[in-house]
Amino acid sequence: MFGIVYWKIMIISCVAAITLWPAATPQAQPVAFAEWLKELKTEARARGIRPVILDSALAGVRPIKRVIELDRRQPEFTLVFWDYLSNSVNDQRVWRGRKLLAEHRPLLKRVARKYGVQPRFLVAFWGLESNFGDFTGKFSVIGALVTLAFDPRRAKFFREQLLAALSLINDGHMAVGVKGSWAGAMGNHQFIPTTYRDFAVDFDGDGRRDLWNSLPDIFASAANYLSRSGWDDRYTWGREIRLPPGFNPEVSALDIRKPLSEWQQLGVRRFDGRDLPAVDLDGSVILPAGFNGPAFLVYKNYRTVLVWNRSIFYAIAVGHLADRINGGGPLLAVRPDNEVTLSRADIIDMQRRLMRRGFDPGAADGTAGPMTRKAIKAFQKSVHLPADGFPSSGLLERLRDTGSSQ
Repeated sequence: MFGIVYWKIMIISCVAAITLWPAATPQAQPVAFAEWLKELKTEARARGIRPVILDSALAGVRPIKRVIELDRRQPEFTLVFWDYLSNSVNDQRVWRGRKLLAEHRPLLKRVARKYGVQPRFLVAFWGLESNFGDFTGKFSVIGALVTLAFDPRRAKFFREQLLAALSLINDGHMAVGVKGSWAGAMGNHQFIPTTYRDFAVDFDGDGRRDLWNSLPDIFASAANYLSRSGWDDRYTWGREIRLPPGFNPEVSALDIRKPLSEWQQLGVRRFDGRDLPAVDLDGSVILPAGFNGPAFLVYKNYRTVLVWNRSIFYAIAVGHLADRINGGGPLLAVRPDNEVTLSRADIIDMQRRLMRRGFDPGAADGTAGPMTRKAIKAFQKSVHLPADGFPSSGLLERLRDTGSSQ
């Protein structure tokens, strides 16, 4: 799961490899690592991890150069909404998801009764995280976590992940040589070690929490995590909608919540024109591809997906894949023919121009996160554009033209 908190958002290609470790004499790096490893073992033993486990798990371990390469890489281009969705929710994945939903329905219903998460969503998460268990990672989990815990960039976070992984091995829930993502995410649903530790369950009753080979444990662990994060099985995730003429895009934001009855009064309808459901439920309108793209009315369960993975694209993909697996059809909005993909350099340019205009997009890092979108919305409003907060090529042209006229 961690992998997608950080690593699955909008990547098409990457920049060239960079320098991986600080310059040092041939002897200095091994000595530093050896001392670091000795101190780590001391802390691990203090947490109750047996020396025999530490000797086995950490024998011959060394920082992995490729892990640092992947951690340092930056996307060259952003992935537009439609590309992301077509890659995530394709016909093959929908077909296979339907087949697996039918095949495992009795087990999934048992899990749903206990944890309150609809089966179609458990299958959708499974499909997006590991393609139904096909791709659970090829890196040594311990080796990857050692690398990232030793590296100073996010050492504190990954040290805790490493210690959690060693604890799981100590308690018999995972093997020493288990493989996962380059960032230490594991199993069919790609849990990071602390998520595994805190939310994985032994649903088959064999004394182990096995997220590789036990479907009862796999489904129940995902359901437990979602349930404890706020999932409500009385409702779905959201739906595609049609906005009325003259709709104010300034109210399209996750932090703006209104009862469905109020959205109904504002003219929002299901995409086919029918009324919104007459239920006591709050929702938010989101425009993942801007004012001219598809619109969605999303509910509490959508926000729960964002606890799992903070990407708004990912959360829509989970919901849409679950709908498709359950027999629903493709989105009804029409994909434009002239989508333009912005490069990371374009986003950095946009952020810097927003700064010069007095709007705060946060760091000029090439990622159009919440602060950048908020700054875009403020700029759009100041120049009487539809304030949807979307980083489009047209917006960048407008910023460049505005800058050149001053």
